[in-house]
Amino acid sequence: MMNNNGITSEDWHFFEIASRAAFANPFGETRKDLDFALGGTSPSVASGEVLDAAIRRIQQRIDNLRTKGTIDLKRYEGEKREILRSVFLFLVFHRYADKFDDLIRAQVEKGKDQCPVSFSHDPLDELRSYGFNDDEALRYFAVFYQLRRAFFFISKGLVGNSTSMKILRKHLWNCVFTHDMHLFESHLWDRMEDFSILLLGETGSGKGSAASAIGRSGYIPFKPDKKCFAESFTNNFVSINLSQYSEGVLESELFGHRKGAFTGAVENHEGLFSRCSPHGTIFLDEIGDIAIPVQIKLLQVLQERIFFPVGSHESKRFTGRIIAATNRQLDSLRAEGKFRDDLYFRLCSDDITIPSLRQRLSEDRQELDLLLASILSRILKDQASQDLASIKERIMKDVGENYSWPGNVRELEQAVKRIILTGHYVVKARKSNQKDAESFTSGLSTFAYDAENLLSKYCASIYEKFGTYEDVARITKLDRRTAKKYVLAQGEKNK
Repeated sequence: MMNNNGITSEDWHFFEIASRAAFANPFGETRKDLDFALGGTSPSVASGEVLDAAIRRIQQRIDNLRTKGTIDLKRYEGEKREILRSVFLFLVFHRYADKFDDLIRAQVEKGKDQCPVSFSHDPLDELRSYGFNDDEALRYFAVFYQLRRAFFFISKGLVGNSTSMKILRKHLWNCVFTHDMHLFESHLWDRMEDFSILLLGETGSGKGSAASAIGRSGYIPFKPDKKCFAESFTNNFVSINLSQYSEGVLESELFGHRKGAFTGAVENHEGLFSRCSPHGTIFLDEIGDIAIPVQIKLLQVLQERIFFPVGSHESKRFTGRIIAATNRQLDSLRAEGKFRDDLYFRLCSDDITIPSLRQRLSEDRQELDLLLASILSRILKDQASQDLASIKERIMKDVGENYSWPGNVRELEQAVKRIILTGHYVVKARKSNQKDAESFTSGLSTFAYDAENLLSKYCASIYEKFGTYEDVARITKLDRRTAKKYVLAQGEKNK
């Protein structure tokens, strides 16, 4: 059956699938299924070939519409117009994906100065040919760049095929675009600064990489008169480790100070919030280590979007986004009154736990190969397979397959560097816990522990021996999350 625009019911069914694919999370299983349906390929075909086949079939049907003179969105209304709009966007985005990737790499190399976008004329004209007005074409072109940056940095910065890493990448994408892309592109494309993110996880697990992937993927307007984007994404993500500063110095680093505000303030100083670009993101690492007065000032930034430099009564406005991270147990800190509940709830529009390397390896033993390949590609550039094989063999000989990697991915990277330098990775043995064991036994004999304390110490002792939360859960018959809670709680008490 064919309607008055010359589009068959079969075409509409195909376009509806393409419309759903256009707004699906690329790291989710739904998107993969939709690509298979569009490309008419089997699951055994490589993912890149599946997408290429899908784009070719979409292009063929769009070309058919063009020959019939029914390509203009103005000819359609309601649901059919929305379907075709999504298909046109999907097609144009993927036609120029490689050029956007080249632009991203060039911008990484160039740094803070914006790269010219020499190819901008063609996709903008193509969008207009489909019936988008000038403002819409410019906005969607900027969203295309944002989409490609998010995919680039999430996929390349957080490698791994373990279940937890697949979930993490999908989660990070939602932090940039929400779980409903329709909602994002209609209402939130330039308002995501209202959604703060809290990253949790062990030291060295990759919280900084996750924050960078989100922070470098914000919306940046395109300036057609200058043929470049308004700013470089390399310049709009800034980070600070809050645990490195004393309370007084930290306030100045974050909010700035005025000349004469304190002894040694011989001139005005612009803090991090002043230096952050209008479309930027600030990453506050080790948020669990800051004092209450600084927490109050951060709360004001999150609630009212204003801050005051030290020694000044003149407010300044912050328009960027905030991502925070900690390896500490915020629930325990909140219960002890060391971390404000109101700040916690302002920070966690979403909270994401970065999986440890132990967890990832327990889910998929091939994870080590993928991580080694990623690390070596950064260090050696032209990484050969024999390099990977020899370094992995050395790791297996020196620490063994069941090593717990307490320093996580950061330790693995240093292990690779040490093997390159010395040919070995020798792990220094931990100090004996004999005194701790004797103290634990003594406490049992004198009935010194309540149930919570006893379980916490027991879980910590199992973790010390076996090195994974999975082993603690297996032995105690607790679920993994509860086991981890008790282990970390004991770690906080021992600090």
